[in-house]
Amino acid sequence: MINAYAAESAGAELTPFSYDPGSLKPRQVEILVEYCGLCHSDLSVVNNEWGMSAYPVVPGHEVVGRIEALGAGVTHLQAGQRVGLGWHSGYCGHCGECDNGHQNLCASAQPTIIGHHGGFADKVRASADSVVPIPDGLDPKVVGPLFCAGITVYNPLVQFDIKPNSRAAVIGIGGLGHLALQFLNAWGCDVTAFTSSDSKRLEALELGAHHTLNSRDPEALKAAAGQFDLIISTVNVKLDWNTYLATLKPRGRLHFVGATTEPLDLNVFNLLMAQRQVSGSPVGSPATIADMLEFAARHKIAPKVEQFPMSKVNEAFKRLESGEARYRIVLTAGE
Repeated sequence: MINAYAAESAGAELTPFSYDPGSLKPRQVEILVEYCGLCHSDLSVVNNEWGMSAYPVVPGHEVVGRIEALGAGVTHLQAGQRVGLGWHSGYCGHCGECDNGHQNLCASAQPTIIGHHGGFADKVRASADSVVPIPDGLDPKVVGPLFCAGITVYNPLVQFDIKPNSRAAVIGIGGLGHLALQFLNAWGCDVTAFTSSDSKRLEALELGAHHTLNSRDPEALKAAAGQFDLIISTVNVKLDWNTYLATLKPRGRLHFVGATTEPLDLNVFNLLMAQRQVSGSPVGSPATIADMLEFAARHKIAPKVEQFPMSKVNEAFKRLESGEARYRIVLTAGE
């Protein structure tokens, strides 16, 4: 049996929940959970904000733990090895995207917490192909958020071949944004943080921003016209996107990793006249996750976390909802 915490209906508090996962299938692994990050996507799935939740929901897709059992055919992992599991717990393995190493774009990929029980549990199962070993030099107590927030902001640097001398900016200095600043700085970029808070301004500079720009100051935004090669938006609210587009250089890119549900109100001439681009991306492939972890270990990049025992999961959710967490939350299993 696997002992977990689950929401039985939309918006419900999590309560103890046990289930029998059956026999371990070929190419699967069973992970003994040590730590699991709490992400806003967990809250969205618990509340069925995206209309695709399947109850009972066992959240948790930033899993860190040790492999306890290996299914038949698993040869690249070992029992006792410390690994991580992110947004996807499996892929079809035979579509064009899987064949090309872009498993994160597989139309049949299995989300870890939608139609599958996640890591707010003592154990979790997943396809061995979705599990990534954690390199030495990364603290297992805090590394979990790299498997969602970290790879989400790292992936566009790889996908769009961002140059080390690029001028880059980040909108939203929170769970995603505080990692984006660290990765962009280590990448070699000149980094600006858009912020409207004095306290966030100081924190942004400590996290790797070279400059800050007051997003509530129209004159400051106007003065920034044509400055940036890349802007990464990590927020899930509607903003005046045309104002931000104007701060891009010709051929600059406004890239979304924050899941705003409001339609984008864009002046097409802002795109046409300077050949600007608007794009978005999800988490990365297992290979890109592995590269991201090595990069983080080399440059000592780590999430800033608050820790809760897993038994206090509902308190952790309330802390997340308050918007005051700095900047991610990690649950410790067995406590």
